[in-house]
Amino acid sequence: MTLPPPPWRSAPRRRAAKPVLSQASIVRAALIVLDDEGFDAVTMRRIAQELETGPASLYAHVSNKDELAELMLDAVLADVYVPEPDPARWDEQVKDLVRDQIRVMAAHRGIARIAWDIAVPVTPNSLKQGEAMLALLRAGGLTLKQATFAGDALSLYAKAYAYEASGWTWGEIDQAEAGERGRQMVAYMRSLPAESFPNMLHIGEYFSAETAAERLEFALDTHLAGLKVIAAKN
Repeated sequence: MTLPPPPWRSAPRRRAAKPVLSQASIVRAALIVLDDEGFDAVTMRRIAQELETGPASLYAHVSNKDELAELMLDAVLADVYVPEPDPARWDEQVKDLVRDQIRVMAAHRGIARIAWDIAVPVTPNSLKQGEAMLALLRAGGLTLKQATFAGDALSLYAKAYAYEASGWTWGEIDQAEAGERGRQMVAYMRSLPAESFPNMLHIGEYFSAETAAERLEFALDTHLAGLKVIAAKN
């Protein structure tokens, strides 16, 4: 004979069902681990722990860590706004695109490092970004060859800038250590003969966190000014 439970006892809780495992859920979990613990912590075993499953189950959706890294970069690049080319303001659109690429890469710990490690990314959003940059540069009057070279240079600069910015944002650069190194460099430079390095001895003030944004804008303005000259000759 089965008796009903007394009213002061609560019904047993059912364990929440695990979310269905997919490539997208694996990438989301990997980005969480990346932001919380850094790139070296992004392993199949650690991601499996995050998803409360076994490492072997991940391989049905992602073949290895290299593929996962590409997918992580692709997921981050999905947040970059891709404009419709406007020949009247193509130069500003190019700068906006680079700024946005830097923003999304710097927003995630280690993503800029992944971007450096992948020589030629061919995932959907990577291709979309490349096509968008080429379309904007072509709208400015550049040939495909010129746009290809210009887009490559801008991409390299964006990754380099994001890499450095990420180091400061996520604590991968030890600020105390960097500060001490900076003081040592200033002392060393001041000990050198002024007549031998009349310019180098005075540039330290232009390299700081306060000038980072200004340096980015200067680089973009200079690059785009040169591209306009090239386009005008076509």
